[in-house]
Amino acid sequence: MLSSMKYILVTGGVISGIGKGIIASSVGTILKSCGLNVTAIKIDPYINIDAGTFSPYEHGEVFVLDDGGEVDLDLGNYERFLDIRLTKDNNLTTGKIYQSVINKERRGDYLGKTVQVVPHITDAIQEWVMRQAKVPVDVGDVEPQVCVIELGGTVGDIESMPFIEAFRQFQFKVKRENFCNIHVSLVPQPSATGEQKTKPTQNSVRELRGLGLSPDLIMCRCSTPLENSVKEKISMFCHVEPEQVICVHDVSSIYRVPLLLENQGVVGYFCRRLDLPIETRPRKMLAQWKEMSDRSDRLLEHCSIALVGKYTKFSDSYASVIKALEHSALAISHKLEVKYVDSADLEPSTLQEEPVKYHEAWQKLCSADGILVPGGFGVRGTEGKIQAINWARKQKKPFLGVCLGMQLAVCEFARNMLDWTDANSTEFDPETKHPVVIDMPEHNPGQMGGTMRLGKRRTIFKTKNSILRKLYGDVDYVEERHRHRFEVNPELKQHFEDKGFHFVGQDVEGERMEVIELDDHPYFVGVQYHPEFTSRPIKPSPPYFGLLLAAAGRLPGYLQKGCRLSPRDTYSDRSDSSSPDSEVADFKLCSITQE
Repeated sequence: MLSSMKYILVTGGVISGIGKGIIASSVGTILKSCGLNVTAIKIDPYINIDAGTFSPYEHGEVFVLDDGGEVDLDLGNYERFLDIRLTKDNNLTTGKIYQSVINKERRGDYLGKTVQVVPHITDAIQEWVMRQAKVPVDVGDVEPQVCVIELGGTVGDIESMPFIEAFRQFQFKVKRENFCNIHVSLVPQPSATGEQKTKPTQNSVRELRGLGLSPDLIMCRCSTPLENSVKEKISMFCHVEPEQVICVHDVSSIYRVPLLLENQGVVGYFCRRLDLPIETRPRKMLAQWKEMSDRSDRLLEHCSIALVGKYTKFSDSYASVIKALEHSALAISHKLEVKYVDSADLEPSTLQEEPVKYHEAWQKLCSADGILVPGGFGVRGTEGKIQAINWARKQKKPFLGVCLGMQLAVCEFARNMLDWTDANSTEFDPETKHPVVIDMPEHNPGQMGGTMRLGKRRTIFKTKNSILRKLYGDVDYVEERHRHRFEVNPELKQHFEDKGFHFVGQDVEGERMEVIELDDHPYFVGVQYHPEFTSRPIKPSPPYFGLLLAAAGRLPGYLQKGCRLSPRDTYSDRSDSSSPDSEVADFKLCSITQE
């Protein structure tokens, strides 16, 4: 048993967006596979209190946690890789720290002292990390033994200075054998010479050293494997042993990153450096990661999904949605092709202004095997999404609408099947005569941040013969994460039901419409919640899994067999590892491909 908490700090140099999140998740994964309980903290040096009010073009999607925390998408990576459930305090921002210190000052906790960055802000950071590291994140409510901390941004940024200083002090507070630093750096390879350049890494490490932190491992991000001479050069100029220079080159699938680190002796290094009482060979769990990445490389059959959204220029805007689709595609042994369709390009106005764009967008939509309309905010592009939904409904194309996608499916049906031509959401048309989507009573219009219906809520299935209920394993209710301000107008429910448009899932009070399904359609499903946030590599999210099954033409056979390959076979209760411990054979879902 570990006597004290072990802290692993992951910093980044040269550029932001270098892959610190995936590396932090992978380090946690290989330690968890050795039987340790791992938690993770993400530090974002921006002044926002949380990620809730960001445009997806700023930092990618906003990830939602069980407790309603709106956080950075890296926490989604931690949850997926480590199969843990985090809380909003696992995402620490400059805004949160300053807010807590200012609140203390107003209460008079500092007894007349001058409140300064050092020591007050730096102490608050250290206390937050030590407190949050102890919070259980696994199913069994066990206290974590290792905490992986990712410091966002780049070393040398003005805004991250208080955090670097806090950890400089922290390394002495918790003692050397309980703290180590991984520095992720870029080794560029200019195409003119094809030579790997170490100078950016040298400069970055020098800067980190000057601020009082010495990296224990230097993880080099590069496009091709590091040459030995380059490794030795980094070792010499950055004052570390060659074994402490780890190569993280581009790989075919992010599931390969834990294997890449493990093959370079990272576990053995942590055992010695942090005095970890573990076997140095990670067990079955990593074998499953290998099986998963091998399979994703071998896939031959393709399945295409049109993702109709308004943030399609930046794939991180839909990070969890893409992952949920990938998990589902992998489970049925298909290679996923996501066709990004900007919903505004489907609208008639585009036909007038940019006809080529219009026809290309419709060509993508019509050639896809399934259609997904994810969540979003604001009026731009909503009419295009309604056009796509109309096409999916009429052509009997598999369709999944998430959050706004589900609300627009209600609008589309009301306009075209109930003849309410002006049917709309009050979000987009406050004056509509048929407000089929309305804002919720508890929404506070005065403030934007944290005023939505957020976090894990229960949805009760109202009927036995719902497709989604079967995909979930024929349960009476599900608990999924929400993030919305508007809801389907419950007063108009009966008009839809009479026409075969069913609200099969509702909240506990029966006032909120949570799940829609349409009669006489292979797969037309809408959910008010965001199922992508709880999708895991080895247990895909049922609504997405259903979409992929339907798109690949496998859904009827799968339901007929009683959903025997239920992807929701939870593994957390069978083992403490982050993947099912029941041998790799269990994971071979490929039998579904021989139907």
